[in-house]
Order: sequence, then C-alpha cells, then structure tokens
Amino acid sequence: MTRLGDSVQRASGMLARDLSSDTTVRQLLEETGSRRYLDLTDLSAREQAKLIAARAVEVLPSVDQLAEQIDAARDRGRGLHVKLGIDPTAADVHLGHTVPMIVLSRFQRMGHDVTLIIGDITARIGDPSGRSAERPPLTDEDIAANLAGYRDQVRPFFDFEKVRFRHNSEWLAGITLPKLIGILAQVPASSLLQREDFRTRLEGGHGLTMSELIYPVAMAIDSAEIDADIELGGVDQLLNMQMGRRVMEIYGMRPQMIATMPLIEGTDGSGAKMSKSKGNYIGLTAAAEDVFGKIMSIPDRLMVPYLRAWTEWTDAEIDAAAARVEAGSLHPMDLKKVLAGEVVTAMHGVEAAMAARAGFTAQFSRKSFADVETLPEVDLAVCGGEGIATVLTRVLEFTPSASAARRLAKQNGLRLVLESAGGQQRTTVLPEADALRPLGEVVAEQLSAAGGEPDGVYLKAGRKLAQVRGHGLVRS
Repeated sequence: MTRLGDSVQRASGMLARDLSSDTTVRQLLEETGSRRYLDLTDLSAREQAKLIAARAVEVLPSVDQLAEQIDAARDRGRGLHVKLGIDPTAADVHLGHTVPMIVLSRFQRMGHDVTLIIGDITARIGDPSGRSAERPPLTDEDIAANLAGYRDQVRPFFDFEKVRFRHNSEWLAGITLPKLIGILAQVPASSLLQREDFRTRLEGGHGLTMSELIYPVAMAIDSAEIDADIELGGVDQLLNMQMGRRVMEIYGMRPQMIATMPLIEGTDGSGAKMSKSKGNYIGLTAAAEDVFGKIMSIPDRLMVPYLRAWTEWTDAEIDAAAARVEAGSLHPMDLKKVLAGEVVTAMHGVEAAMAARAGFTAQFSRKSFADVETLPEVDLAVCGGEGIATVLTRVLEFTPSASAARRLAKQNGLRLVLESAGGQQRTTVLPEADALRPLGEVVAEQLSAAGGEPDGVYLKAGRKLAQVRGHGLVRS
C-alpha cells in the first residue's frame, strides 16, 4: 500500500467516529495535516494523474494523457516540468490564491520539477482576465515588495525551497521586434478578441490597449521559453494557457498540457468568488480564531467545495463525510468545525486549531448572550437615526461596506434578537429593506411586536454579535 493509502485508511476510521469529540478531531487534524508534507513518489502515474484531476476543473487534453506523460518522463529518469505563473500585483494574499499552490505542492511531492514564473514584465501590463478596466501599471519596487509578501504568506501551503524561480524579464526584456512580429503573425486576432471580458469592455465603450491584447502572447512565450510540460492556473486563465499551447507549436515544440483550478466562492455565500473587494475573503495573515469564525459562518453548501480546495482529504473521504451528513449520523456543524480546524491547521498548526475550536465552542454554545463577557455596543441615543447597514459598516465594522451589509440581509444573515430573563430569545430575520432603515425605528417596531421590554436587545450579522443599548431599552 502507498503512503497516502496508509494515511487514508487511518483517517477513514476516524471519520466514522464521533466528530464532536475533541480527541477524535485532534487525531484527524494531525493525520490529514501531516499529508501536506507526505512523499507521494510511490504513487503510480495513473494514481498521480487522478490525484491532480481530483482538484482540477479540467485537465487538457485528458487525464489519460497526463498519466502517459508522467510514465514517459519517468522512463527518461525525470519528472514533468510544471509551470505556474504569478503576477505579483498585490501585497497581501487571501485563501483563494492558495488553490493552485496546493496542487503545485502535490506535483512537487510526486517528484516533478516545479517552476514559478514571476511575471515582472507581464505585471507591468496586468492580466486583463475578468477586468472591466485596464490595470494600473506596477513599478519594480511594487513588484519586489508584493513578491516578498506573497512568499511569506503562502509558505504554509508550499515548499519554496524546492522550486525553481524564473523572472520572465529574462527572455521578454530582450525579445526583438522581428521575433515578436513573427509570433504575432501566426496568432489570429480573432483568438484574442473572442475573450468575453474584451468583448464586454468594447461593447461598453471602455478602452482596450494593445498591451492587454499582447498579454496572453507574452504569458505564452513563458511556457515556450522554459519548455513546460503542464501549466496550472485558475479556470479564468484557460484562454491564456491555451495560447501557451499555440505559441509552443509556433516554436516547434510539443504543446503543454493544462490543468485549470476552480475559482472558490467567497464566505458570504453570495455566489461571487472570494475577493478582497467584496469583503468575502479570508486573509492569510488572519489570526487563527478569525479564520475559524469565518469558516463557521459559511453556508453549509460550501463545506464540500472548501474541503476539496484547502484540505488534503481524498474524494473518497469527502464523499464519506458528506454521506454521513446526508444520512443524519453527522451534524453539519460538527463537519464544519472539522473543516475550520483543517484550514487553521494549515495556516497556524494543530494547537492553534484546537484552541480556536475551544474558543468558538465556548462563545457560541452559551444559552444566553448575556453570558458573553464583552460585546461591541450600539447606543441608540447616538446611532438610532442611522441605517442598519451604516451602523454595521461604520460603527461596528462588521461589514466592509453598506452593500455587503445588504447582501448579508438578502442571505437571511441579519437578525434582531430580543432576550428575556432566563435566556429566552425571540429572533427576527430582518429583510434587505430593513438594512436601509434607521436602526432605532426597526428596534422600536420589534419591541412593540414583542409586547414587552426585554432584558437585552442584540443585533446579529452572520456570526458577529452586538448589544443594542438606549434609553429605556435594557433594564439595568
């Protein structure tokens, strides 16, 4: 049996047990967490290809061809040459950025040769994929600072000591105009303009520069220059990576294979991908308890996609856990706590994960909100005239923007809780329209409907909680 097979056998026994048990969960996190460093060279070519495909949206031309090329490379006494391109366009990174790095780590541990292409030339253009406007250019200083931050933050998911770094300025900075024209002459303009993001911008009357049109070709030249066997990237990079295949053919080389990674949905459950601009992300510099809490706030339907994206669980293990939830033998909350523990373990270690688990349980298993020692407060005498979305954003800093607060309400994540003596609670889900109304007005309506004065009034936004105080609202 392979090393991975041994680990799966041990973990499968744990997954069949009581996952509300801290002892079982700790054992499971230690077992699955250790897989991030597990030597996978004893897997057959077909097993390796299957493990890569399990986390990919698509492998092109096929998973069978990937297995065949792994076998052929082994016969030549080497591994595949695997490429991932990084344009260091931001100083901080979120969990969504780690998805291809985790797959790249698997290739690395399978014994393949990994090259990270640092796009110090292409970053000056900026990847136009999914953009509604041209990206501002970066300076050399911006690129160097962003790259340093990227490496530090992604380090828990990838061994940077066992990777080859190349800057595409090594070849792109010296490319001659005749050579570039020779390549572009064999690339139909229609293949560039077929991109949906380009068409949308042109139809909307927005600008589109020649540098953006050339970006996919420049990225494709990277593949040819390093003779890549396979390139990884988000599914939104598919057209760019297919251009890599075309340009390698122009160079007279065998075109690279492609493995596309999923774009992971953000924590707010709105359907939008994880993004800083939408506030639905988990930063890699976040504290363990914040990471745990954000994972616990996701809709249940995201548990399986998150398990696939950020854990080293096999499909069989994920399917077994999901089947237990479906059958009612595993509570969704218990599985979500395991998922949260997995993510924290990857970023901060098992001890931090167990501490975050204990802290979360202590806070949210209380029967009464009054038992929580410290809660942020909203004074109706000061803020009662402001809209709830404004209070959540400006006063409490629970949401990054008023629009995010409205989205939360639309997802039934905004509640007003009236708590009476003994911890009895009356919870009202506030509709999106109420998010725009003055907080004092909404509270007054709910108090009137309740027909009495509660011991406590609380505003709940997702997993975040604040106490509402005001004249005559709460008995002292």
